[in-house]
Amino acid sequence: MSLAKKALEEGQGILRLAPTWVPRSFCVPGRRIKLHPDDYYVLGGARGGIDERWLSSTTAAENGPLTGKNEGLSMVVVGPSGKEEQVLLRDVIEELKGEIIGSRIWDEHKSWPMYSKFFDNMGPLPHHIHHNDEHAAKIGQKGKPEAYYFPPQLNNHGGDYPYTFFGIAPGTTKEQIKKCLMNFTKGDNKITNYSQAFRLQPGTGWDVPPGMLHAPGSLCTYEPQKASDVFAMYQSLVNEAIIPEELLWNGTPKERIGDFDQLMEVIDWELNVNPNLLETRFMEPKPVRDADEMKREGYQENWICYRSDAFSAKELTVFPGQTVTIKDNAAYGMIMMQGHGQMGEWDVETPSLIRYGQLTHDEYFVTEKAASEGVKITNHSKTDPIVMLKHFGPENPDLNI
Repeated sequence: MSLAKKALEEGQGILRLAPTWVPRSFCVPGRRIKLHPDDYYVLGGARGGIDERWLSSTTAAENGPLTGKNEGLSMVVVGPSGKEEQVLLRDVIEELKGEIIGSRIWDEHKSWPMYSKFFDNMGPLPHHIHHNDEHAAKIGQKGKPEAYYFPPQLNNHGGDYPYTFFGIAPGTTKEQIKKCLMNFTKGDNKITNYSQAFRLQPGTGWDVPPGMLHAPGSLCTYEPQKASDVFAMYQSLVNEAIIPEELLWNGTPKERIGDFDQLMEVIDWELNVNPNLLETRFMEPKPVRDADEMKREGYQENWICYRSDAFSAKELTVFPGQTVTIKDNAAYGMIMMQGHGQMGEWDVETPSLIRYGQLTHDEYFVTEKAASEGVKITNHSKTDPIVMLKHFGPENPDLNI
């Protein structure tokens, strides 16, 4: 029997995943993703600090020539304690196909077309953009919508700059933005002069479609996204750090490098200058069904990412001492944020500190069959709720907002 089939049988449709850590050479870790303090730079100074944990990922990290083997790819853990074996989640899905992610997604995408991550930066990121499918196809990639949610459990401090710039301020001209791009190599190109920043609030989130300029702030962020890593940096100086010019042209076809009109074409202008960003892009949690009914049954579940058809996400809270059975009509990955208990055949717990390379019981992937039959969850604590985040693939049939 293959490891993939063993994993499916062992968890009765729920796969245990190992933590997947990703460094970024251009970021300073915010130290909120529960990695041991000695391990944030365990891969060496040239790789930079570990400031991301990737979740349910079949997408390899693109981290330059020093990128490690299987970096960014989630591993499925198989076997009893002390005798664990590991196999790539990507390989499990390729072997078992619809048995893992459901025939609806497999038949259309032939892969798991999303992943989620925690990104945890002490400072802000540059104002940047993700290409849509049309522009990404020019370099053989797919477009990248993404969304943010700021888990209260991972935000005991806000970092250096808990504000995110979104879009382009109404009244800005295309000529003003193009001039900023043309000034990229002359120091601070001042592109955020033409944007607007919003203070980030734990327990809420934002939707970021392709073509929208954004400069993520320094809250620790849960980020579901389409399985793509296409982007271009449009800000030349952030937090006193210079951004290399090569990142301005990242995602540009070779024959159009140096063409500033191409950079302007990537911007969805109407999306960016929309004066109603709070109404159209901000996301407050919304109950998946009647809140009082859920409370009587021992839990609370909210949609936290719901404006994109490429993915969605929920936050599930199981109250102390309660046992619930939760049904979903789609496969999903999940990560524990708080509490401990039992989920199906597995123990689930929320570690407070994780060594690099250490296995945990806080991350799982639930197959479509197991999700639709219902996942039984028991909270073993008398005082502490179980809180988990669940990330789904495209066109979730349960999304009713």
